[in-house]
Amino acid sequence: MTALGGSAILLDMQEGVASNTHSLATSIVADESIALFVFLEKFPFSSVGSIIGILLVTSFFVTSSDSGSLVIDSITAGGKLDAPVGQRIFWATTEGTVAAVLLIGGGLTALQTAAITTGLPFLIILLFMCYSLLKGLRLEYAKDKQFEKDMDRKLYEEKLSNVIIKKLEQENKS
Repeated sequence: MTALGGSAILLDMQEGVASNTHSLATSIVADESIALFVFLEKFPFSSVGSIIGILLVTSFFVTSSDSGSLVIDSITAGGKLDAPVGQRIFWATTEGTVAAVLLIGGGLTALQTAAITTGLPFLIILLFMCYSLLKGLRLEYAKDKQFEKDMDRKLYEEKLSNVIIKKLEQENKS
């Protein structure tokens, strides 16, 4: 996507320099949903490019939906990855139905608002998880340092006792 975005910016800049118009940017600002197709019209074989673009976007959405269904299915199955197929189909259908209802009912804005609204509580949970992880890592680090100190002390005591024993043995021999 970076290559397409960078190419679109370059085309718009070149068009702006050559004719002092920015038809690509103007078209995209007017309707974002046609941005890819307006961009591809600037190249030869734009219909082939459009078909490939539609296939890529479709595969992106299908793959993302499948991944989301797999995750929620795994969560509801108690962490099992080999949950019943019917359950996975249920979650995929439910996810698709909710997305379709939101798109039909309020368009893309409703879908974006729903995504943000459902993501906000998860953000709070993630912040608590980050705090817990930090707390756990600090505790682990403190235990590790204490263990190193204890081991160093034991090693020092062993060496000291060996030196004392050798010294006493030498004194007893003489």
